[in-house]
Amino acid sequence: MTTDIATRVRLRPFAGEPDLAQIARIGNAEAEAAGFPRREDAASLAVHFAHPSDHFDPARDVTIAELDGEVVGYQMRNWVDTTDGLREYRLDGGVDPAWHRRGIGTLLLADGERRWREVAAGHVTMNPRLLGAWTGDTQNGAVALLTSAGYAPVRWFFDMERTGLDELPDAPLPDGLEVRPITPELTLAVWRADVDAFKDHWGGFDGSDERLQEWLARPSTDVSLWVVAFDGDEVAGGVINTIDASENEALGIRRGWLSSVFTRRAWRRRGLARALLVRSMDRLRERGMTIAALGVDADNPSGALGVYERVGFEVSYRSTAWRKELEP
Repeated sequence: MTTDIATRVRLRPFAGEPDLAQIARIGNAEAEAAGFPRREDAASLAVHFAHPSDHFDPARDVTIAELDGEVVGYQMRNWVDTTDGLREYRLDGGVDPAWHRRGIGTLLLADGERRWREVAAGHVTMNPRLLGAWTGDTQNGAVALLTSAGYAPVRWFFDMERTGLDELPDAPLPDGLEVRPITPELTLAVWRADVDAFKDHWGGFDGSDERLQEWLARPSTDVSLWVVAFDGDEVAGGVINTIDASENEALGIRRGWLSSVFTRRAWRRRGLARALLVRSMDRLRERGMTIAALGVDADNPSGALGVYERVGFEVSYRSTAWRKELEP
C-alpha cells in the first residue's frame, strides 16, 4: 500500500496564497499530533514568502505534495553559510498525519535532496556543502525518516519557559548602560548588533539587512516590546521580544517569546543578559502574559543556559539539528 500511495502522489511547485493555508494546516496538525508546543498561521507564512532572497525563494524552494487533488504534504528549503564554515542546504516540511507512514515523507525528502544538488551545482563557494534538517524530539516519524536517510544528529537545542512573571529577581544594569525605547530609526542598529553577537555561535541564519524588513513585517513584531541596552551610541545587548497572538489563541495560553537574546562580546560577563531578561519578562507581564519562553543552544559558548536557569527558566522541550553530506 505504501508504494501504491507514493506512486499516486504528485509533486508540484508552490501555487500562491491558497497553499499557505494548507502549509499552516498540515504543520499545525503535525505539531499537535507530536505534542510540539508551537503553531503557525498563514499570515505569518505570507510575510515570509513575500520576502524572497537568494536563500529562500518560494518559486524555487517550496514543493507541494498532492494526492488525488488533495494537499497532503509540503517541503520548504533554504540555505545558509554557517558559523562553522559550511554551506548548509536545509530541508523542512510536513505530511498530514492522516497520511503518515505511506511513503510521502520519503518522497518529499528525496525530491528535496535532488533539488538541492541541482542548486548547489550552480553555487560558487569555498565552504564544504552539506544537507541540514531540524526535528522536535517528539516528532518520532521525522526522526525515523532522517535516520533512515543517513542524517546524523549534530547539535541539541532547548525551549525553556518560566511560568509566573509576578515575582522577578533583582537585576540592575551594569554601570554606564541604559535601556532606551526603540524607534523605527534604531531597528537597523539593533538588528546589526544582534547579528554581530551571534557570529561566534553555532549554526547560521540570513542576517542581511533585507531580512530585517521581513522581521518588521511579521504580525508578531512590536518594537515597543524590545528591551535594548546602549553604551553611548553603541548597542551593547538586547532582547527582541514578541507575542504571537495567533499561536496563543490556538494553544489557549498567554506566552511571550524572548525571540533573540544577545550580548555583544565587549559587554559580556557583566550581568547585562540577566538584567535584560528580567526587564523583558516584566514587559511581557505588563502586556498580560503569564509565560515567558526562549530557545537556547544546549552547548551555547557564552553559558546562556545557566543564565536562563538562574532567573527561573526551565527546559520545556528538546530539539535536534541533523546533517548529512551533500552528494554530488
